[in-house]
Order: sequence, then structure tokens, then C-alpha cells
Amino acid sequence: MRKLIERPGIAGNVKAGNIYGQLGQLVHALEQKDLPTEVVTLIDNEIENLNSTSDSNKNFAASVKKTENKIVQLVEKKLKIVPRNYYKKLWFLLGMSAFGLPLGAAIGLSVENIGLLGIGLPIGMGIGFVFGSSLDQKALKEGRQLDFEVKY
Repeated sequence: MRKLIERPGIAGNVKAGNIYGQLGQLVHALEQKDLPTEVVTLIDNEIENLNSTSDSNKNFAASVKKTENKIVQLVEKKLKIVPRNYYKKLWFLLGMSAFGLPLGAAIGLSVENIGLLGIGLPIGMGIGFVFGSSLDQKALKEGRQLDFEVKY
């Protein structure tokens, strides 16, 4: 697997440095897994594209984050390998929108006080949190979880 190039120019940009360091951790975690050649080739292409980008570019942090997201989505889609807390974060948001809003609307309409719409959001967050946590535990037991967490 290709390596990220050293970028001494991003030392002054804390945000870009943190995101770039996180991408390095992702690459290192992926190196610990036995990945198929086609997936490694696709990851190498993404890293090569980023390595060819200048770190003086003002959108460098966004480019790094975009590369990281592409790699995480690629590995999740092709191999079902995910970072720690991947499903928890995903279902936390889905719980709010898919369960919380409709539930809040139903409660608000049933008591004829639409101001209660917001009461469904924490209920949906709780449902999403529990469901996502169970999926993360399942991924850990099956060995499909990386020793890496997306923080930035």
C-alpha cells in the first residue's frame, strides 16, 4: 500500500495537520488487514491523488477529508470493514431523522400541540444509538472493525 508523503508545510495549519494525521492512522490500520489486491489498488489511487496535491492549497484539509471518506466508504462497501463507532455515528443521525421526526410529529398531532415535535428527536437519537452500538459490537466480534476511529 502506498504511503502518505511527509508534509512539513502543514505544521502551521492545525486542522489540516490533524486530519492528515488521522488519514495516516487509517492507512496504518488498513495495512494491518489482509485486503484484496483490487481494493489496495483503489486505495493506492486515492493516496496517489492526494500525494500529488500541494499542501499550500487552501482547500488541502477538505481534500484530505474527502480522500479519507472515499477510502472508508470503499472499504465498507467492498469488504464490510468499518472504523470504530462507525455505525453508532451513522445510526445516531438516522435515528433522529428516520425515527425521531415522524415520532415527534405523531405525538404532536395526537395531542394537538405541534410544539411537541421536538420530543421525538431524543427518542430517535436513543434508538439510533442503541442500534448503531449493536452493529459496532457485531462488527468487532466478526473481526470487521479497524483499530481506528474517525474523529475530525
